[in-house]
Amino acid sequence: MLKIYGTSGSRALRTLWAAEECGVEFEHIPTHFVGEAQQKDYLSLNPNGKVPTMVDGDLVMFESMAINLYLAENYGGSLWPAAKADRARALQWSVWGVAEVENHTIPIVWELMFKTDEADRDMVSVEQHRQALGRPLRMLNRHLGQNAYLLGDEFSIADVNVSGTVSLAQIDWSPYPEIVRWQACCQARPAYQRAKARA
Repeated sequence: MLKIYGTSGSRALRTLWAAEECGVEFEHIPTHFVGEAQQKDYLSLNPNGKVPTMVDGDLVMFESMAINLYLAENYGGSLWPAAKADRARALQWSVWGVAEVENHTIPIVWELMFKTDEADRDMVSVEQHRQALGRPLRMLNRHLGQNAYLLGDEFSIADVNVSGTVSLAQIDWSPYPEIVRWQACCQARPAYQRAKARA
């Protein structure tokens, strides 16, 4: 049986969400990204010491975007676009989410959520990353003003991957009403709710 290691309180949420969307039967093995992910047995699966990790038979994968694209292609049905051009765009948006958004959201999360003592937080860094998010989020907001979902009218793996990335941003969302609309649609999906409810 397919196995997914990680917790819903981490980037593993997007992989749990993708698996739920695919409707594939899987075993969820809650693995915390601090402590448990650095244990010897886990490192034999994922030498990065991070979550998520997926095991499907003899295949062991890490990196949530890559895992999700694999799940969609192999188990996803309509989650994996039928048209070759749309599959290319799903890959494009997934890479964009990491390259343009996540490299700014993770430092914000680190400062605001993992540093419990406010005196230790680098709020200059937080503000710099928030400012840097403006350019990609303005582009995304414009795109979603013309499209219900990233590839058009149909929800796809691109939406899982990018929504799971954008949701980490702790910013004022009022300048981005189309992103807010799209996020609400994505997160209202039963598969997202089931994934979120997991440990």
